[in-house]
Amino acid sequence: MPRMLDVSDEVRAEIGDEEADRLLAGENAPGSYDCTSCRTPGDPEHERTSTVLFIGDETAVLAFAHAGCLPSQVVQVTEEQLQGAVRSIGGVASGQAAAGSEPAKSVPEQAVLGVTSGLVLIAGELHPALVVEPTAPIVRPGSTGTGDDFLPLLIEHGFMPLPELSAVPQVLHGWSVLLAAGQLHAVLQPGADGGQPVAWWQAHQPLQVTDGWRAAANKHQQVLLFAGPVGSIGRQPREDLLRDALDKAAANGRLVAATLPLAGT
Repeated sequence: MPRMLDVSDEVRAEIGDEEADRLLAGENAPGSYDCTSCRTPGDPEHERTSTVLFIGDETAVLAFAHAGCLPSQVVQVTEEQLQGAVRSIGGVASGQAAAGSEPAKSVPEQAVLGVTSGLVLIAGELHPALVVEPTAPIVRPGSTGTGDDFLPLLIEHGFMPLPELSAVPQVLHGWSVLLAAGQLHAVLQPGADGGQPVAWWQAHQPLQVTDGWRAAANKHQQVLLFAGPVGSIGRQPREDLLRDALDKAAANGRLVAATLPLAGT
């Protein structure tokens, strides 16, 4: 039976025609796989399967996903993130998914971030939100100082200071939130010189979100991203407490935000 593999033009360009043809012929394709998106088993002989190429600084990893979860694509990541992807593909997950949050790595600062999902009420309507806070101060890459440049760095990327949560933040074009099979995978930022988007934050293991959060994301087709420096928001266990913490951070001038388009479903 022919294998039902999809190799996109961008993946073919990276791996070469010969390797792509061998994959399509079934020579190098897996007999079965764990989907790199939803982590459930897949079989390229019986269901459409996408090839997903993760490219790091020095190496690349070819993974497979159900076509209904992810299209065939090239994903640019750092070498450290690629090792995280390898661990995830191999079934060795790191981090935690409890209470809608997971620590992960940021790009380019490589600081540990806490990412929490929740619904935020603005102007009488619920919006899906991600709240990002590092676990330690972030200094500017190449700096030998000991300050915290997290907010200035984000402002330089287009995030705006938010004095109060009274209106939806402005859309930050070029950035997006990757949601696949109802799980949160990454926050993407524009690639260098207009190239392929790269992961600013990527979950080591797809992060579960609530049905309400996913429904709101599908309704608005965008996600609000709030960010504050270490100690400004905290790891709040409930959405009402999270909102209180966001309001306090905004009032203290320690909150930036943007609205990011939703990629995926």
